[in-house]
Amino acid sequence: MGQKTRAKPARLSEKLLQIREGLGLSQNGLLRHLELSDQFSQGDVSEWERERREPSLLVLLKYARGAGVSMDVLVDDELDLPKRLPATARKSSKRN
Repeated sequence: MGQKTRAKPARLSEKLLQIREGLGLSQNGLLRHLELSDQFSQGDVSEWERERREPSLLVLLKYARGAGVSMDVLVDDELDLPKRLPATARKSSKRN
């Protein structure tokens, strides 16, 4: 039996990048915001944003929750992310 490749959202990587930039975060900052820095690296985020790899469904759920949008918006190519994301990144306090 042959295996069929599953359909992938064409705009997913674009939306992941848009979420990160909309939250004003670096790739490492995004991982911290999504509480994924212990599982993934900046290189993983880069590959997701450049459409070289696709994150798991659980990672996509974290993206959706972190941005305050539904999963539908991430995976449905006919839906656009809102111009302004409902969620904002938590600001970390900086000590001098």
